[in-house]
Amino acid sequence: MSWTPNGKHLIAGEWIWADATFVSTPATGPSHPFAKGTPELVVNACAAAEDAFWTYGYTSRSERADFLDAIADEIEARGAAITEIGTQETGLPAARLEGERGRTTGQLRLFAQHIRKGDYLDLRTDEALPDRKPLPRPEIRLIQRPIGPVAVFGASNFPLAFSTAGGDTAAALAAGCCVVVKGHSAHPGTGEIVAEAILAAIEKTNMPKGVFSLIQGGDRKVGEALVTNPFIKAVGFTGSLAGGRALFDLCAQRPEPIPFFGELGSVNPMFMLPEAVKARGTSLGEGWAGSLTMGAGQFCTNPGIAIVIDGADADGFVQSTRTALEKVGPQVMLTDGIAAAYRDGKNRFDSRNSVKPVLTTESSDRKASPNLYETTGDAFLNDHTLGEEVFGPLGVVVRVRSVDDMVHLAKGLQGQLTTTIHMDAGDTDDARKLLPILERKAGRVLANGFPTGVEVVDAMVHGGPYPASTNFGATSVGTMSIRRFLRPVSYQNIPNDVLAAIND
Repeated sequence: MSWTPNGKHLIAGEWIWADATFVSTPATGPSHPFAKGTPELVVNACAAAEDAFWTYGYTSRSERADFLDAIADEIEARGAAITEIGTQETGLPAARLEGERGRTTGQLRLFAQHIRKGDYLDLRTDEALPDRKPLPRPEIRLIQRPIGPVAVFGASNFPLAFSTAGGDTAAALAAGCCVVVKGHSAHPGTGEIVAEAILAAIEKTNMPKGVFSLIQGGDRKVGEALVTNPFIKAVGFTGSLAGGRALFDLCAQRPEPIPFFGELGSVNPMFMLPEAVKARGTSLGEGWAGSLTMGAGQFCTNPGIAIVIDGADADGFVQSTRTALEKVGPQVMLTDGIAAAYRDGKNRFDSRNSVKPVLTTESSDRKASPNLYETTGDAFLNDHTLGEEVFGPLGVVVRVRSVDDMVHLAKGLQGQLTTTIHMDAGDTDDARKLLPILERKAGRVLANGFPTGVEVVDAMVHGGPYPASTNFGATSVGTMSIRRFLRPVSYQNIPNDVLAAIND
């Protein structure tokens, strides 16, 4: 292997070993020892981040943009080694890792462009009115300012784009915030080599060393110590509902509560309108099967539910989906734990009398095979567990009697990352009935597509009402995600030469 991890934490520019260790569990290739995170390391990293913020929070937009570009350059310089260790640890194919690496460097460069433009600062000025009666008005200026050190939790399913230098880290650094990352134990080597790239960029651009730290692994106490550290002013998280909710509650219970920006999961329902199913039910079934099994179904935008009006056209759609799924073989999952949770999810459906199996398969070890079930709209609304996420290639068809039943079901949905309408021209009136409901349920509403991919662009929203995320007004993807780590400050009668440093 051309690159071997040192297994250490990166704390404010120093590689730190610890007495307690864990061993990685790669899908293929050799295991490696890694130092376990500790609450003491959290204290050191957060203190270094706070100290560095007094410098980094007041760097110019140009300096921070150059830093982000340098991180992207350093990641690309390590591209082959990142792919090698990433494929070993996660079991993801090389093409997927290379694409995700391109997305990671692309969003770093996108934020560099974004802050160079300066529009995100939302500069507003109300000129002084010294002659206003009965009282003069002072000059008031508004600008968005960085909030301080930010904690980021690496995601299990995206070792690059939602982890060490992923979207949360990129947005926070762009805003002017220092970052402490808790790496995910599913891919510690990938996290380490990306941290190595960030350190090289810090040294190249002469940034303060405490601007970034990576703490590897560790137990629940490490995460708790991170979100409760008084220097941390916000948290970015992508992961399970249970884990995210526990951290969210800790953030709210702090003496100084802080925002917790958690993306917690979604079943991303699709509404299959009648004319579309009649005209192209076969292709819709094939498309759904492809989206459902992409990456072994380990995407937070995986469309796990299809709502369709019962009848012959629905039968054809379901059969097409089944036929396509039968051609998909077992796929390696990201971790043993995720594979076990997928099997548990399947067992939950097998135990429900209200659910009919369409395609059932057996999954073992770290591999997952697709499964398909169907139920009725009434059963779905009466059993909330049928609408809970199963992370993996498992789909549920919900048969309803009419479009009015679709509307009723939509109103009963929990918050989602995405909802989709599959429609033809003859479905326009029905789509108009659904859209006002779906836009209240999700951060992104699609027509005639599958939601598995998330574009990193200005207009993207990756978030939604709870439990899809913990803050419905935020996004974790796209340039608007920088707003999570900024707060507005008004300056009254502050001289220009004093304000100059923060307007740059």
